[in-house]
Amino acid sequence: MGVITYSQEFKSAIAPSRMFKALIVDSHIVIPKIVPEGIKSVEFIEGDGGAGSIKKTNFAESSPIKYTKHKIDALDVDNCYCKYTLIESGVQFDKIDFVVYEVKFIAADGGCVCKMTSEYHAKEGCELKEDDIKQGKEKAMGLVKTVEEYLLANPDVCA
Repeated sequence: MGVITYSQEFKSAIAPSRMFKALIVDSHIVIPKIVPEGIKSVEFIEGDGGAGSIKKTNFAESSPIKYTKHKIDALDVDNCYCKYTLIESGVQFDKIDFVVYEVKFIAADGGCVCKMTSEYHAKEGCELKEDDIKQGKEKAMGLVKTVEEYLLANPDVCA
């Protein structure tokens, strides 16, 4: 089984605690409100949101993926850090066994820098190429930018 790791960073005008709260801690409340055309609901099916919890994201009818389940491996609210693993999806991936994500928001220039690392674990005998995961990366970055715009327009949300 091979592992491909991708790291990316982006800057935001939003404070790290607000971005972390919107994208991680309160994502089950915030995300479906912001993008109801893409995400129908987010719910905890195990736990209360802390480490060990399992979060299920239900996508809109038009999405090719009906749901995903992520297990929260580590959550440090004070340091705006989260590590979680994609453990199940409504779509059978032909090459990916599971994906581990790490997200950290760091204060910078009145806003923050978000550092994201994704580890794609290939199924036995499969080789992953960047094209295999490019679409997912682009959708994730689009969601982050949408959340940032929403928080800029609504300074009381996740304050």
